[in-house]
Amino acid sequence: MTSSLVNTAQNILNSNFQEKKGFTLPCKGLYPFQWYWDSGFIAIGYAHYDINKAKSEIETLLNAQWNNGFIPHIIFHNESNSYFPGPDFHMAELHLDASTEYKSTGMTQPPVTGFVLEKIYQIAKDKIDILDFIKKNIDKVYDNHTYFYKNRDINNEGLVYIYHNWESGTDNSPVWDDIWKTMNSPDYDFERRDTSHVDPSERPTKKEYNYYLHIIDIAKENNYDDAKIAELSPFLVQDPLFNAVLIKSNNALINLYKIIGNNEDKITQLLKWTNKGVKSFNTKLYDDELGAYVHYDLRNEKPIRLVSSSSFVPIFANIPSKQRAAQLISTMITKFGGEDMYLCASFDPTNERYNPKKYWRGPVWINLNWMLYYGLLDYGYNEIAQRIKSDSIELVDKVGFYEYFDARKSVYNTESKGCGGNNFSWSAALFLDLINN
Repeated sequence: MTSSLVNTAQNILNSNFQEKKGFTLPCKGLYPFQWYWDSGFIAIGYAHYDINKAKSEIETLLNAQWNNGFIPHIIFHNESNSYFPGPDFHMAELHLDASTEYKSTGMTQPPVTGFVLEKIYQIAKDKIDILDFIKKNIDKVYDNHTYFYKNRDINNEGLVYIYHNWESGTDNSPVWDDIWKTMNSPDYDFERRDTSHVDPSERPTKKEYNYYLHIIDIAKENNYDDAKIAELSPFLVQDPLFNAVLIKSNNALINLYKIIGNNEDKITQLLKWTNKGVKSFNTKLYDDELGAYVHYDLRNEKPIRLVSSSSFVPIFANIPSKQRAAQLISTMITKFGGEDMYLCASFDPTNERYNPKKYWRGPVWINLNWMLYYGLLDYGYNEIAQRIKSDSIELVDKVGFYEYFDARKSVYNTESKGCGGNNFSWSAALFLDLINN
């Protein structure tokens, strides 16, 4: 089983790799460009068998970085009419610091690149070669972190905001539902492209897209100026997933700068950001009653008291104490770990908003499982870590390398496919890493 799946995973990545452009499609047809956090996860998979492709993935992403350190969530390397909204809607060039060479969006995604560089360093056999590559690129990643803390930490508390649900990576999570109720969005006339590739019932609704486009329009009206967005965007959230990934990447950069040497100033700054962020995480984002980290709605100044897979990702960044981690994992097993459930659903299966097949409203995602797996190992929860790993591999073995998966074991007695796009790159890439660990 394993060797066959390894071959399939490598074939998916190789098939999705765009030779002339040097990046990998997340999924043919459905996602025809380069995505920020997809590229990071994809590079980890390549590192196990083709280090040059891993390097290319990261370099291509960093080449599109803006002058202020910002890295967009999509880089439109090629023309394609199979995705909406495209570059003509986003108009990222309205920002003075936007890349003049690459068309992109004016929003970002969870900043995985720091921990990806460290992971690639750990995997690579030729340490001298990979360290040389990291030396050439690490300051760009540091500049990306500087951008976040300089422009997105409006309360100077070590927690940065996202201004669009797409920046979270968890696009249509039920976590956002109450924010949509505060918004009065126009009804946009547009043609969806994603629903021609996959089952519309597994995707966000047209009404949700109206909110998504409205937020982009507000950002465009203000030339993607961060201060104006912080002042005016109806969506302004401190997300535990996004901030945990940033802190994990801070720590990875610290480790890599120590190996490189002569970077004490950057290490000192990264430590300051991290210490401040961890403290705020534990005082502001932890909900004792729920036993989980939650999102904080900055616009409406209140916590969003819902539990999702994002609630547990802080263990990946060593944010909770051992005692708090125990509480967190107890919540995960109690709510998400039932006998009929694969770990870990993307949203609380005990909540009425849970939907087992609809994108980020309930299905299992391999990238979140991958982060939880390593976090659980770090805290010594080896048995639960192995359950998450074996659940992830079993899902892939049952139905293939899909984008996401129904968490209910019983459905696979009658169904033989996953959800969303098939031959999905990060599912293939992170499977390769899990198998090799």
